[in-house]
Amino acid sequence: MTLVFREEDAEVLHYSPTTTGWLLADSAATGESLSAGRLRLDVGVEGGKPHYHARSTEVFYVLDGELEIMLDDKVETVGKGGLVVVPPHLPHAFGATPDSHADLLIAITPGVQRFDYLRHLSRVASGTTPPDCVPADPALYDVRPVDSPLWRTTR
Repeated sequence: MTLVFREEDAEVLHYSPTTTGWLLADSAATGESLSAGRLRLDVGVEGGKPHYHARSTEVFYVLDGELEIMLDDKVETVGKGGLVVVPPHLPHAFGATPDSHADLLIAITPGVQRFDYLRHLSRVASGTTPPDCVPADPALYDVRPVDSPLWRTTR
C-alpha cells in the first residue's frame, strides 16, 4: 500500500483548456480507504453535474478560489480553506463561482476505483470519445446522476 502521493507523480487529465485534474491516489493504492485527486476549474466552470454516491462520503477542500456547491436543496459558496463533507446519498453538484476559479482537493472514502471513469470523462471532453459512451455503471463507479432544477437555474 502506498502512503505518500506527490503531485509530480500524478497522472494529469485535461478536461478542457480551463479544467485540469490530477489523479493522486486511487482506491487500490490506499488499501480501499480512499480515492483522491486535485481539480482546477477556471472562472465559472462546472466541475460535477448533480449526482450522489451510495457507498462513499465525498470531501472537498478548497485550496484556492471559490467553490459553488449544491447540497440537496441549497447552494453554498465556500472559499479558500473551506471544507465540505458530502455524506452518502446526498445529491450534490459543484463548480467554480461565476467570479472566481476553484482549485480543489477531492477525496472519496471509502475509496472507489474511479480513475478509469475520470479518464473516460477526459476523453469525452476532448472529443476523442463520443458523449454517449461514458460508462454508466453506477455500481462500479458509485456515481448516480440525479435531476436538479435548482442546479439548472443556478448554473
